[in-house]
Amino acid sequence: MENHSSRSMQFSNTKYIFFFLILLITSCKSGRFENDGRTVFRYNESAGITSLDPAFARDQANIWAVNQLFNGLVQLDENLKVKPCIAKSWEISPDGLIYTFHLRNDVFFTADEAFTGNKGRKAVASDFVYSLNRLLDDKLASPGAWVLKQVRKENNKNSFIAPDDSTLIITLKAPFPPFLGLLSMQYCSVVPHEAVEKYGTDFRQHPVGTGPFKFGLWKEGVKLVMLRNENYFESGDEGSLPYLDAIAVTFIVDKQSAFLEFIKGNLDFVSGIDASYKDELLTKNGELRSKYSSKINLTKQPYLNTEYLGILIDTNYTAAAESPLRLKLIRQAINYGFDRVKMMRYLRNNIGIAGTAGFVPAGIPWFDQKQVVGYHYNPAKAIQLLGKAGYPGGKGLPPITLTTNASYLDLCKFIQSQLGEIGINLKIDVTPPATLREMIAQSKVSFFRGSWIADYPDAENYLSLFYSPNFCPAGPNYTHFSSAAFDKIYGECMLERIDSMRGLKYIQMDKLLIEEAPVVVLYYDQVLRFSQKNISGLGSNPLNLLNLKHVKKTK
Repeated sequence: MENHSSRSMQFSNTKYIFFFLILLITSCKSGRFENDGRTVFRYNESAGITSLDPAFARDQANIWAVNQLFNGLVQLDENLKVKPCIAKSWEISPDGLIYTFHLRNDVFFTADEAFTGNKGRKAVASDFVYSLNRLLDDKLASPGAWVLKQVRKENNKNSFIAPDDSTLIITLKAPFPPFLGLLSMQYCSVVPHEAVEKYGTDFRQHPVGTGPFKFGLWKEGVKLVMLRNENYFESGDEGSLPYLDAIAVTFIVDKQSAFLEFIKGNLDFVSGIDASYKDELLTKNGELRSKYSSKINLTKQPYLNTEYLGILIDTNYTAAAESPLRLKLIRQAINYGFDRVKMMRYLRNNIGIAGTAGFVPAGIPWFDQKQVVGYHYNPAKAIQLLGKAGYPGGKGLPPITLTTNASYLDLCKFIQSQLGEIGINLKIDVTPPATLREMIAQSKVSFFRGSWIADYPDAENYLSLFYSPNFCPAGPNYTHFSSAAFDKIYGECMLERIDSMRGLKYIQMDKLLIEEAPVVVLYYDQVLRFSQKNISGLGSNPLNLLNLKHVKKTK
């Protein structure tokens, strides 16, 4: 009798959820669905979503969706400081190698057919052992496997140990202070082996997690629906999280069309801004135009993205050996030779911060960018440097080719024009993005436009681009910058457990980079978030991670 009652209840719940989803898809656009008091947060994903499996949370579209459905050991607050999630506390051994995590005992995977009785199951330490080993499985070929490259192997096994349900031990092969930040990435979310084994490759479209929302329905290219997880373990100031009843994601490819849907009130949130409506929405100073300021909200803050021009300085490569950029004085002259502040105002409506400090952007915890003095517009200084290099007024200086893609052509033409005024003949070569990435990785271009968006919130993520062992194509050192002094400080940073002391060493490294000028920093990007007036709790963060568990939507 009890089993029959349970099956009847499951069937009833299934019918309810199916009806809920159909009603949501057919009526949420017009708002009829929300008239009964339920709240649906609606946003558009023009890039599309390719997988809901956290092992493939590589780009922002996938990361945003996965972040609603899954949890990891730790998470980041809005200031990018690591805080507890499924792990309520942890200890790190004095040598920086052993991380011991103590897990909550009230975290459950959402109900699914993969579990006995179609019920949810408690998430325990062995689930993390499975999930992290899965991430490193060569057969899975997860793009996130690199996150755990610091983990030690013993007898050909990764050092993930679960001595009991509430304890997880991870051992590293060498100290790596940013490791906790790496564990906050969505790649490291916990997944249940039952669901992965049941659905196989279809787990990408049938996710089962512990997150604030649970999977509802995904019709690829049309709509994704996620529903409130009634059994979620975290609470907010006003009770159990999340506050929303559902999330509905559409996939309108044209960004201008999506923006019009937002203006009409059919979307609750837009991230970033497209050139097609930039001037319609913002003034040259980057503020909302008056006709929109009373209708929508704008939130801005630093984004962990440095836009730059990279210079290959390894003369073992033909591209560098034949380029005048092999000379530090020429590199410095270029850095002084154009007005970043003017460029930001007239070409980007002041979206971003002029790159007049170091390579590490504003927003990185424990890093004081104000202590790193970069390059400000000084054409007289640039001309002086050209003379010291043997090219007075630029006479005799061979043309320099800058390779970029079409999206950044306006910025490159601005730089070309201003450098021309001081005697530097800059030519621009426009190349498709994929081709350019390959040429950079193979060291086939001497001067290129690049950008670096942080994977984890530590200055090491930026400075590792200039560490000698990281020469491309095996690593991200695309300039092939090599400095014994830089490498020495980098090694010291990995042994420094005190964040503030490590930050001082990072500043030393950034100053050294500025002096040697293997890059020309253009600007530090900003996160722009537009939301409707009835949305609260959305917040923002320098990684532009979408976190909807605290969001409220009123009538």
